[in-house]
Amino acid sequence: MNNISEKLEKLGLDKCFLETVALEDLENFEIARVSAVHKDSYTVSNGEVDVLAELVGKIIFSASSPIDYPAVGDWVLANFYDEYTFAIIHEILPRKSLLKRKTPGKKVDYQLIAANIDVAFIVQSLNENYNLRRLERYLVMANESNIQPIVLLSKSDLLASEDIANKINAIKQNMPRLQVLPFSNENESGLASVKETMQPRLTYCLLGSSGVGKTTLLNKLIGESKYKTKIVSKKESKGRHATTHRELIKLDFGPIVVDTPGMRELGSFSVSTGLEETFSEIMKFADNCQFNNCAHVSEKGCAVLDAVERGLLSADRYQNYIKMNKESNYNEMSYLEKKKKDKKFVKHCKSVMKQIKSQR
Repeated sequence: MNNISEKLEKLGLDKCFLETVALEDLENFEIARVSAVHKDSYTVSNGEVDVLAELVGKIIFSASSPIDYPAVGDWVLANFYDEYTFAIIHEILPRKSLLKRKTPGKKVDYQLIAANIDVAFIVQSLNENYNLRRLERYLVMANESNIQPIVLLSKSDLLASEDIANKINAIKQNMPRLQVLPFSNENESGLASVKETMQPRLTYCLLGSSGVGKTTLLNKLIGESKYKTKIVSKKESKGRHATTHRELIKLDFGPIVVDTPGMRELGSFSVSTGLEETFSEIMKFADNCQFNNCAHVSEKGCAVLDAVERGLLSADRYQNYIKMNKESNYNEMSYLEKKKKDKKFVKHCKSVMKQIKSQR
């Protein structure tokens, strides 16, 4: 088991994953990490080679939601064939974290972003993209997944140092322990500080809207323009997707990074823990509510509403908390209802097939 960990530890493998693997499985399979997800296949690495892989039928037929499929960053048990040019994935190892969001649009389901992430770099640019409410959504996503969030404020070359300090203070006013680092891809100020926060063998994820400079930052961390970037509209300060898929990238100085496409929608989905951690000051007031099941909307004796009225709690943060909480509850109920309908449909199909067989 120690030999396996030595060849994969540079990809982020640690003891917690090895402890989940039975000795029998180690004899029959190899441990690999999913480095990219394609439409109908995957790329996996065993620490030495990256090869194309497909899923064993058991995973496909037993999957009931997107969560049952591999994501970028997953550790899997696989068999390698044809002199390590092809692989079959047999099992996904238990995850220590899973970044996910609601699928864009009206469809109610999960969309996987990445698995086994240690730190989420949440990137916002210091122009029109800077938005505290959007930042809170990303923080809820990271906190719900038990991932350490660090905020990176790009395009610091566009603002005076005093204006940058004011924007950082606005973030830290309600989240004083949150690490916030300004940087510029243009003049490279602050890039050294970003690198200094990164540790070998830890996996980082770049999250943020299109046009904030995630792909350019990745190129700077790599040390070459390996990934294509797209021009940002000066009129709207919006960028188009430079990254079209998720990929695991190992940096020369040791850390592992997952770049992700820009997200226009960040629908909340079952994020109670993330909300509590992100809006911790609201939770402190909630402890003093008259009723344990207080929804903090219109109830008598609500300490949260009282704090808002007295100016002790930001009205904007309160409104965003209520909005995300309602959205999360609605999406979760809709998802459970969808699952019930799916089960009924499967039952109906089985019943019809039985009838057909009995009539033959």
